[in-house]
Amino acid sequence: MIKIGRLTMGVCQTNCYFLYKEDSDKVIFIDPADKGELIYEKLMEAGFEVAAILLTHGHFDHIWGCNELREAAGVKVYAYEGEKELCEDPVKNVSDHARRPYTATVDQYLKDGEELTIADMTFKVIATPGHTEGSCCYYFEEGKLLVSGDTLFAESVGRTDLPTGSASQLVRSIKEKLLVLPEDVKVYPGHGVDTTIGHEARYNPFLG
Repeated sequence: MIKIGRLTMGVCQTNCYFLYKEDSDKVIFIDPADKGELIYEKLMEAGFEVAAILLTHGHFDHIWGCNELREAAGVKVYAYEGEKELCEDPVKNVSDHARRPYTATVDQYLKDGEELTIADMTFKVIATPGHTEGSCCYYFEEGKLLVSGDTLFAESVGRTDLPTGSASQLVRSIKEKLLVLPEDVKVYPGHGVDTTIGHEARYNPFLG
């Protein structure tokens, strides 16, 4: 069984997730928002070892801890190929505006629909452009878990007024790529509380 843990970090109270098999100490860490060394220390104290880092998108509040965690754990960073520009541009990822310019070092860019298995966990990359051009979600079918980044929130959606954002594209991504998943899939967003696909299909006012 796949289990999920959460650390909420950074100025924007970003949800950082770590997923692991019940009988394993290896985790996939998603969106290290800040203080990568502290994240590493907390995981080590809990008996976990980082196997990989995934980014849902390149905004500063999801990547500020990326390089530190990458170096401390000695692992690869993965992101969707459509987000390369934001990961490498402090102006477009808004870290420059936040007065702490930053670029994330990504080792491998992934394609839409690509499946990877890391630490005995298989996940699928679902490209969901809208919040940013290269935003994506990660779907762990075995655990019926979707890590949605800033694409889909509980009864809300991600903002689209930052570089490469598009409101129409965001809604289309959610309807065509996420709401087709089983209703009981648990959604773990980049900010706020958990939800389910079924709940959002019925009650999200932005998707009507």
